[in-house]
Amino acid sequence: MRWLLAVLLGFWGACASALSSSGSRLLVVLEEDKGLYSNFWADLEARGYDITFESPKNDKLSLFSLGERAFDHLLILPPKSKGLGPALTPKLLLDFVNSEGNILLALSGKSSTASSISSLLLELDIHISPDRSSVVVDHFNYDILSAAEKHDVLLLPRPSPVRAELKPYFSGEGVLAFPRPAGQSLGAASPLLAPIVRAPETAYSYNAKEDAGTVEESFATGSQLALVSTLQARNSARFTVLGSVEALEDKWFSASVQGPKDKKPSKTENREFAKSITAWTFQEIGVLKVGKVEHYLSDKEGNIEGEVNPIIYRIKNDITFNIEISEYDFEKWVPYETPSEDELQLEFTMLSPWHRLNLQPKTRTENSTIYSTTFTSPDQHGIFSFRVNYNRPFLTNIEEKHEVTVRHFAHDEYPRSWKITGGWVWIAGLWSVIGGFLAFVFVWLYSAPSAAAEVKIKKVQ
Repeated sequence: MRWLLAVLLGFWGACASALSSSGSRLLVVLEEDKGLYSNFWADLEARGYDITFESPKNDKLSLFSLGERAFDHLLILPPKSKGLGPALTPKLLLDFVNSEGNILLALSGKSSTASSISSLLLELDIHISPDRSSVVVDHFNYDILSAAEKHDVLLLPRPSPVRAELKPYFSGEGVLAFPRPAGQSLGAASPLLAPIVRAPETAYSYNAKEDAGTVEESFATGSQLALVSTLQARNSARFTVLGSVEALEDKWFSASVQGPKDKKPSKTENREFAKSITAWTFQEIGVLKVGKVEHYLSDKEGNIEGEVNPIIYRIKNDITFNIEISEYDFEKWVPYETPSEDELQLEFTMLSPWHRLNLQPKTRTENSTIYSTTFTSPDQHGIFSFRVNYNRPFLTNIEEKHEVTVRHFAHDEYPRSWKITGGWVWIAGLWSVIGGFLAFVFVWLYSAPSAAAEVKIKKVQ
């Protein structure tokens, strides 16, 4: 009996270790047959998710219970009806994000987008076609086997990082298939938005329900269109828009596709890409955690010379600052390594930064990296702050702020005048005056008058 209990506990521990860093409760909202995505559900369950399937028409559906989130993550598939119901209004979905819940929203170009979803996306500065029925096509990057006429199954390589200093969470080998995608346009003013997959330069969006053979006005064209886009809120909650829900179907997880310029068919990598998208959205990857934060008096080499985390320093002190950072990688915390072209920085600031310094890896533990730097406090007393503000696309935000006081020299801490080489000239001048005065007094006191002067004085008397 004991061995059975041990096996069950071991199995439970293995399952628990595979959970997302923010929880395993996943709500899937769909109206169509969930059997179309059986491999997708199996992959999620294998990674430890507790999936609940609900219809948006369910009157008992609620994202919150007793004022708390009832689920950790939400996956919304395109509904067949015109809306998502009273339990999934734009306000409630935004409240879910504000409560640190994560949302993966899938769209489709073959059906109209519900007005509530369109309103939600507008709140996040993500725009879709005004007619809400547009599909993205490309006459140069499509699958000739399944879309020889409509050209609405786009074939694209796995995406590269949008910037060189970002981690390649979604990159890889192979081709992705996006059947009948609904494109999005991202607002340029929000720093929280980031595209994962952009449409090719030759792609455009048009309303497939119109009978016109030509497209006079397009909602967006080329790289203005995002097929997969993300938003990471300031509380690090994640919201992802997948433009093609069909890309998650079983038949596209390992379909044979062939582009117009390809010599032979190849298998799609939709399954691995779906894993990357869900892992990022549900906070299995790209999650940073701050451990110990330390600062102390040190020598020039960073060796500690005082207590840890004091509340007061003196001007012109040598100070060392350490911060411990870990990254969650699917099932465990690992040391976080900044990309080669990126820097983690410390600001020693009052009203504005007096120092902005790059933090360098000092030591590594089994699940964290300790970044450190040593600097000299400025010749200015006041209230200062150690600040680490690290915000990067696809990484949770780090914002650490620790205040300290910097005082001036005490009266017995100033160096003596003879230790200041620049004052030697003035010290020499002072002592030369004193020496000259003493020499004059000595000469005046000990100089006797001459004999002729004494005779002259007697005659006057």
